[in-house]
Amino acid sequence: MKKVFYLLGIAALMGFSLVPDASARDYISIVGSSTVYPFSTVVAEQFGKTTSFKTPKVESTGSGGGLKLFCAGVGVEHPDITNASRAIKKSEIEMCVQNGVKEIVEVKIGYDGIVLANSKQAPAMKLSRRDIFLALAKEVPDPSGAEKTVPNPYKTWKDVNPQLPDVRIEVLGPPPTSGTRDAFLELAMEGGADTFGWIKGLKKKDKNLYKRIAHTIREDGAYIDAGENDNLIVQKLEANPNAVGIFGFSFLDQNTDKIQGAHVDGVEPTFENISSQKYPLSRPLFFYVKKAHVGTIPGIEEYIAEFTSEKAWGPEGYLADKGLIPLPDEERSRMREAARNLETLPVD
Repeated sequence: MKKVFYLLGIAALMGFSLVPDASARDYISIVGSSTVYPFSTVVAEQFGKTTSFKTPKVESTGSGGGLKLFCAGVGVEHPDITNASRAIKKSEIEMCVQNGVKEIVEVKIGYDGIVLANSKQAPAMKLSRRDIFLALAKEVPDPSGAEKTVPNPYKTWKDVNPQLPDVRIEVLGPPPTSGTRDAFLELAMEGGADTFGWIKGLKKKDKNLYKRIAHTIREDGAYIDAGENDNLIVQKLEANPNAVGIFGFSFLDQNTDKIQGAHVDGVEPTFENISSQKYPLSRPLFFYVKKAHVGTIPGIEEYIAEFTSEKAWGPEGYLADKGLIPLPDEERSRMREAARNLETLPVD
């Protein structure tokens, strides 16, 4: 008996437990995207009110940060679910597998649009993806027409395009860990870069150079890393009518009394235009579930059922009221079945 107590004491000193981890946490831990955060929070609150399970803990860490935490391992010290405003990358799946997270359930929940918005105290912006690229890229095509890049010389929106206001370029946007940033680079910056034929041609000729041109944001103060708190960006836009902010449509939808979304390539960021993917900066949203935690952490399957219920993510659901653009009926039905059956991603 003394030996047992001795071993327990040693285990405690070393930070280990001889008791199974299952009893260490009785609530769902969710991390990830700041864009998906408000949707996940509403579901978590509803789940806590209407079931016998505890309300899940939801943290906004950014898509990249959330996947890093999610993929770090299996066990109660690691999150059960991570939200993402982009699909998981191959490199992230590999990181998960290396750390023993081999069964990952992907749930596509709907669509969102990346908006560029400004205060209603200023004129509404009408931008093209080319304008956005020229305003924010670290290096831009030589204004002389030569097929080379130069450090971005543009100080005002009028410098970029004579049709735009003579106002200093000041854009508040997401950090590198954000899925919104990843999607913005792919949809807006690449879209703008591709309007220059010689840059578009680099995709096949020199992929690394293409990425360097299309994906590198300027660091001279025109672009300001505003962190993962999109509500804070909205507040800053109110305080500075000359600034432009980048965030998900839901934040625009919830603050239409204060801010307005810029038209991009002639298309307004509306629920209908994003749903039809007519708006050029539309993207899908996801959450990922660690299957190894199902049955150990209480309530995961029930949380999935709540999130994928018509009353939540359907066209008339409470998430649509918060700005989520629902999946088309057929895709929504297919995704619900796959999610509730805990179908996993291929990891090879």
